[in-house]
Amino acid sequence: MKKRFLALDVLRGLTVTMMIIVNNPGSWSRIFPPLRHAAWDGCTPCDLVFPFFLFCVGASMAFSLARYASLSGDALKKILKRGVLLYLTGLLLTAFPFYPSASSMNPDLSFWQNWLAWAGRLRLVGVLPRIAMCYVLGSVLALWLQSPKRIGIAMGLLCALHVGLLLIFAGPEGAFTLEGNFARRFDIALLGENHVYKGYGIPFDPEGIFGALTGTCTVLIGYLIGGVIRRSNARFAETSQAGDSPAGLSARLFAISAASLLLGLAISIWIPLNKPLWSVSYVFYSGGWAIFVLALMTYLIDARGWEKPFLPFKAMGMNALAMFVLSGLLMKIIWRYTAWDYTAVFGVNEVMSLIFALLYMSVHLVIAIILYKKKIFIKL
Repeated sequence: MKKRFLALDVLRGLTVTMMIIVNNPGSWSRIFPPLRHAAWDGCTPCDLVFPFFLFCVGASMAFSLARYASLSGDALKKILKRGVLLYLTGLLLTAFPFYPSASSMNPDLSFWQNWLAWAGRLRLVGVLPRIAMCYVLGSVLALWLQSPKRIGIAMGLLCALHVGLLLIFAGPEGAFTLEGNFARRFDIALLGENHVYKGYGIPFDPEGIFGALTGTCTVLIGYLIGGVIRRSNARFAETSQAGDSPAGLSARLFAISAASLLLGLAISIWIPLNKPLWSVSYVFYSGGWAIFVLALMTYLIDARGWEKPFLPFKAMGMNALAMFVLSGLLMKIIWRYTAWDYTAVFGVNEVMSLIFALLYMSVHLVIAIILYKKKIFIKL
């Protein structure tokens, strides 16, 4: 049983490792090309990182929620508690160090007036808040509906609702455009223009509330695959059937990944692959790649026994949330409290930018290994 968890831990560790690399280039103006997000439509390797994390959340749920026979009060309490903690962790990470920088303060206003103005512009959503929303909705649906068939129907309804609202309430620029999409107007109406991401030139949040509809589908894909693994694991322990062996399981996952990839590509003929909107085609395309990598890890680790080479990523995966939060905090501390302009060295060109990202990731990989060796695992 532990080896099945190991493949998932390794995938989670690989995902957080890539998150740290992608989020921390030597210079945002000199990003190594494969680590750039698609400008709007399309999907680069960088665009697969976040859905991999949501997929891992869902796959882990298949094991952690197995103790509950239904959506009981105790289960709902645990789900909501973890969701709130995830959201608050993300909000605090965004807000750190909890007061405006000296360069952004208005000298004509008092400290508290400046603080209120800063709080009035604080982004209320982001990576961890999106994970929190999708985790709560996905867990509730999984325990309420129980069977894979009903969960699949629920995913179809969520996807249909997402597409339907985008099409019905599209602006004149188009349903799937930056300016005309309904998701932008929905999130601004709920959160306010000052509390969403503005990196696209206009207020639009790629981790907003509306996208949690299809983000939940990514979580549920992970949950269904986790169920396949858990059931295969149990059958193999009882009967040692070849189809449920590690090699047989990985072959089944490879087949599912191919089907999901083809479905995503087929849907993309009408609905473009789009991470900021978390489009339906993107759900199945990115989910297909996540299943593919998990199948590969299952084969290499469980079937071939190649466990040691993946130990660093297992360590990272065992403290995934802690390493993600630490990477954000440490970078903010460097920006805010040190005079070191690392971009002067690592922002000269794309290769130097990549070198910084790899060095920064390596620091966290070493910390994760130390925590793993000391059996320290930080979880919510």
